[in-house]
Order: sequence, then structure tokens, then C-alpha cells
Amino acid sequence: MEFYKSRQQAFQELSAAYGRKYNTIGTARFAVAAVFLVLGYYAFTTKDILYLILGMAVCCVIFFVLMHYHTKVVQKKKRAEALLLVNNEELDYLSGKNIPFEDGAEFHDATHAYSHDLDIFGKRSLFQNLNRTQTYKGKERLASMLLESAGQSEILKRQEAVKELAALPEWRQEIMALGKINKDSAPIYSRLTGWANQEGVSFSGMAKILSIASPIALLLCLIVYLVTGNGLYSDVAGYLFGWNLVFLLGYLKVIKRETADTTEIHNIIEGYGRIIKEIENYSFTSGKLMDLQAVLTGGQQKAGDSIIRLSVLFARLDSIANVPGAILFNGLLLFHFHTLRSVLDWKKRHAQDIVKWLDSVAEIEALSSLANLAYNNPGFNFPQLNDSYTIRFKNLFHPLIKAEGRIGNDVDFGKNYMILTGSNMSGKSTFLRSLGINMVLAGAGAPVCASEADIHPLPVLVSMRLSDSLSDSESYFFAEVKRLRYIMDKLQEGRAFVLLDEILRGTNSEDKRTGSLKVIEKMLALKAIGAIATHDIEVCNIASQYPGNVSNHCFESQIVDGELYFDYRLREGICKNKSATFLMEKMGVIDSR
Repeated sequence: MEFYKSRQQAFQELSAAYGRKYNTIGTARFAVAAVFLVLGYYAFTTKDILYLILGMAVCCVIFFVLMHYHTKVVQKKKRAEALLLVNNEELDYLSGKNIPFEDGAEFHDATHAYSHDLDIFGKRSLFQNLNRTQTYKGKERLASMLLESAGQSEILKRQEAVKELAALPEWRQEIMALGKINKDSAPIYSRLTGWANQEGVSFSGMAKILSIASPIALLLCLIVYLVTGNGLYSDVAGYLFGWNLVFLLGYLKVIKRETADTTEIHNIIEGYGRIIKEIENYSFTSGKLMDLQAVLTGGQQKAGDSIIRLSVLFARLDSIANVPGAILFNGLLLFHFHTLRSVLDWKKRHAQDIVKWLDSVAEIEALSSLANLAYNNPGFNFPQLNDSYTIRFKNLFHPLIKAEGRIGNDVDFGKNYMILTGSNMSGKSTFLRSLGINMVLAGAGAPVCASEADIHPLPVLVSMRLSDSLSDSESYFFAEVKRLRYIMDKLQEGRAFVLLDEILRGTNSEDKRTGSLKVIEKMLALKAIGAIATHDIEVCNIASQYPGNVSNHCFESQIVDGELYFDYRLREGICKNKSATFLMEKMGVIDSR
């Protein structure tokens, strides 16, 4: 936390300093404008106006210099404020005050193989704890990483990239700050890509010639008029001014179409460009990051410069809404026609690149979120990968439980499937979720919450949290059977890591026991790896029938000084203690013997 605290203080001071500069420049601009007006007044009331005009010209120059400097101060002030916010949020998160990051609720899917059961999305979810993305596509990419395990080669590439990014907290914060300054969204992304996919218009050769010849002729007429004083040239210049406006009216519909979905998003596009330039200018060493960087730098022009250029062009095109300025600049120069040509030329050269560029940014943002997890949790470790279907954790924890409250357990799925017993509150469900979430992290290329891990990345299939579906007239029992059918169908496609928690709760005990045994046997036949939690001790007897494939483990409770105590330690064997009877006796639900 010291890193974040030091940066918090530094950017507080920097933000305040830029705030003072901002106010000083604002006062100076006001003073210069006041002097300009005073000089202008005297220019109309005296005959000796040469020095007054020179003074007014100097005021104009100073005013525009101050405006330019003011713009730079505003940008620096926004950066300092954004970096201050980044560190404030991280400190709030680490101190446990709140989780100030988007929770990805829009990605929640109750039918997914594990996202609902393992709390991947939503309030206090894995996604919300990990998410440090600022762009819409970055958030979407992080979600996709958590929803599907990558192949071994891709996981290794991501691990290398995450390790490199974890060592670059200042650089990662710059990317986050740039995203915060101009936060985009799904609608903005859709508008931009929709514009890129929209077919542009073409101009005739005659239109191109006239758009250049007419403004040149007008300017020449004005110069000749000023030199000779011949009114004919001023009249011709006036006709050409009107002709230019009529010429532009013929393309007004095209200009409106091009700006219909892009008005006011040029600042967002400029934000994309600044992020891209940060990525382009860093010297990465991991293959994954260099490949992503190459997408941005591989063309004739760097992606960052191209995107910023598009932002400028959009701003110019949008200025057509300023009617007096539009009349003057188009009458003289056909300004918006030439801007339109530049925009359409940009689209022709780069439209197909926009999605690739933003996907590259999104991937780096998602990897940076995983790197932030590694940086904040130096006790987490990257798993070793194998292709022998070995899954082994040493000192495994749930990554979302605070460090001071974690109880670690060693687990080795050498016998493929584990039957887990223990009373309610003993830690079975938390242990299953710890297994599932760490397998998800491993499949995404992130570090896992364990001191050591050796993993064969596998698809994760879970049945832990189901509910009635009233809208589908579906009972809990039927929903559970459907989920089990889904799991069996997936196992037909290949081996997977399967976690089941108290299945078949919607039927009688005998039927539940028989069904559970059949499910375990089917999973063994399909070579599933994983664990099933049950309260039915008789289910554990199946281990004797499959001694090389099934193991019994448990979480025990203890009664210490008349109080129920759980140590959350995984043990070999079958649970023996009866905590429910003790707890009901203690609370007076039943009579003690």
C-alpha cells in the first residue's frame, strides 16, 4: 500500500499546483481581454491609432499564447486528477472500504458452465475484484478471459506478459488514467465501428478540381484587388464566395451523414490515441506484448498518430454547426469539403484497422488487470502447467477472502475424483469455490492463490448454485438435472474439472443417494477430475469400489469448551462429527440427552 499512498500524496500536490496555474492563467486572459477592449475604445476616439492597433495586436498574440498554455495546463491537471483517482480507488479497495470498480454484471449468464456458481460477475465478484480496465472493449476482453480457459501455449504467453506488466505499476496507471479522462462505452464503440463500416462516397474528378481551383481563384482576386484597388476583382471574389457556399450545399447531406454517429466523440477517439501512443512507445520484452504492440506499429503510419488524426478531423467536421464560422471558412476555402475528403480518405485507408487496434488495447488492459492482481498479492504464484491431467495445489486459498482470514489446504487430484463430506459451515462450499476460481485464474493466465500449483488446464464445469425458474415453470430439481445433463454432455467432448455441491437436493434421501452414486460412476467413466460435496456418508463407500480413482476427504467440526469450532482444514477420510445435533441442543431446538 505504500506505493499507492506515496503516489496519492504526489498527485494530490500536483493536482493542486495545476489548479493554481489554471486560475492564474484564467485571470491573465481576463486582464489581457480587458486591455484589448480599452485599447479598442481609444482607437475609435482618437486619430493617432497606429500604436493602439499595434497594442491590440500584441494583446491578441498574448491571448492566444495564454489559450495554448491554458489547454496544456488543463490536460496536465486532468492527468494528475485521474492518477489521483486511480490511487484513491486502489487504497479504498485494499483497505476494505469498498470495491470501486465495475462489476461486469452485464456479462452474467446463469446458464454458463461456472460463472454463476463461482460468482465470476456481479457485486463483490471475481471480475469486480480484478477489473482495472477503462475501455469498453477492455472490460469485455477481461470477461472473455474469465469465461473460457485458454490453451497451454496461450496461458504461458499470458503469464509472461502478466509478469512483465506486474513490474510496471506506474505505466499501468498511466494507461488507466488516460482511460478515465475520456471514458468510453458500448454505444460509443458501436458508433465508431458503425461509422467505419459505413460505405463512403466518392467524388468526381471535376468536383476535386473545382474544390481547389475556386478558393485559389478567390484568394488571387482578393490579392489583386488589394494591390490595384480595381473593384471588378472584388466583385468576382464575391461571386466566387457565393459559388463556394452553393458548391458545399451539394455535399451537406454527406457531411451530416458522416457526423451523425460521431458528433462529440472526437475527445474519446483522442483518448484512444493517447493510450495507443503509450503502448507504442514502451519497449516490451514478452512475446505476447510485443505481438500486441506490433498490431499498432506495423502499418505505414502508427496507430496512435492515425487515431489522433481522425479525432482532429472529426472536430473540424463537427465545427460546421458554428454557422458564422462555417459560412466564412467555406465561402473562402471550402474548409468542410476538404475536411470531408480527408475523413473519407482516412476511412478508406484505416477503417479495417480500427477493430484490430482497439482489440489490441483491450487485450493489454485485460492483462494489466491480471498484473494488478499479481502486484497487489505477492504471495500468489503462477501455476506450472502439465499435460498429464495432474492438478495439484499447495496451500490453496480463496483469492477473495482477506489474507488474515485465509486457511490454506493442500490438495492433489492424483486419484481423479474426491468425495467431500462435512457439516454445514465447515468449509466445503468455500473449498469447492476456491478450487473453481483458482482453476479459472490459471486458465486466464493469472497467478493463483496458492503457494504452489501444478495444473493441467481443463474446462471447468460446476453445479453448486441453482434456483427455481418460475418464468420457465421449472422446478429446482429439474433445473439441477438439466445442469447435470449439460455437464455429462460436455464430458463426452473431453475431460474436464467438475465440481458438484450437494446434488439432487430436490428428491428423497434414497433416490438422492442412488442418483449421486450413478453420477459419480458416470463421471469416472468419462474420466472427469474434481470433487463432489455430500452429506450422505453412504455415498463415500463407492471409494472402496474404485480405490485407484476415488478418494474420501472431509472437513471436521470440533466442540471446544462447549462451543462449536471449525478449523477449515481438509482431512483424509469421512466426516464423523455431528455438529447439527449439538447446535440444535445448544440453541434449545431439541432437548439434550
